[in-house]
Amino acid sequence: MIEGVYHPPHYTEGAIECIDAIEASMTPVAFKGFLKGNAMKYLWRYEKKGNANQDLQKAIWYLTKLEEYTVAEPRTP
Repeated sequence: MIEGVYHPPHYTEGAIECIDAIEASMTPVAFKGFLKGNAMKYLWRYEKKGNANQDLQKAIWYLTKLEEYTVAEPRTP
């Protein structure tokens, strides 16, 4: 695991983690778009910032969260 990718301290201070507050503020469709957009952002720039592995790990984190969120969504007929 890369330091600063999974639950970094600057996002977990207080009673709620930042990602949970973001999810609570959005519709399910908007939150999925947020997750997808962040994964795309990290994939787009991973070769340009000097820490490719960290950006790839962050993209994986957002893709995993998107997958988990999508699987957990109630299905409508």
